[in-house]
Amino acid sequence: QVQVVESGGGFVQPGGSLRLSCTTSGSILSIYIMGWYRQAPGKQRELLATITSGGTTKYGDSAKGRFTIHRANAGNTAALQMNNLKPEDTAIYYCNVVDTVTNEYWGQGTQVTVSSWGQGTQVTVSS
Repeated sequence: QVQVVESGGGFVQPGGSLRLSCTTSGSILSIYIMGWYRQAPGKQRELLATITSGGTTKYGDSAKGRFTIHRANAGNTAALQMNNLKPEDTAIYYCNVVDTVTNEYWGQGTQVTVSSWGQGTQVTVSS
């Protein structure tokens, strides 16, 4: 059973930064490509960045100049450093892993919210 787990999402104000991390575990063959994608409400999933086992990177237009992908931990971890975040970066961010025989795995996603508003606080009134 292969697991792909994302972490590091959260709430940030415009201009802020976040670092997402993707870790893999389980019976996975040698990893060839790790990548980050995102999907905003009502939009298609879009490519942000990929990195191969050899370190070759590729960036989508939305990520160029602001996001950087790194790979570590013998190639089983991929991080996405995101700087100068904008409200339009609000989305669920997914990690994608492709092994050397082209099996593909996705994580469950991590929410990133960029807003100048506060996070809000839940108030519950109950009898």
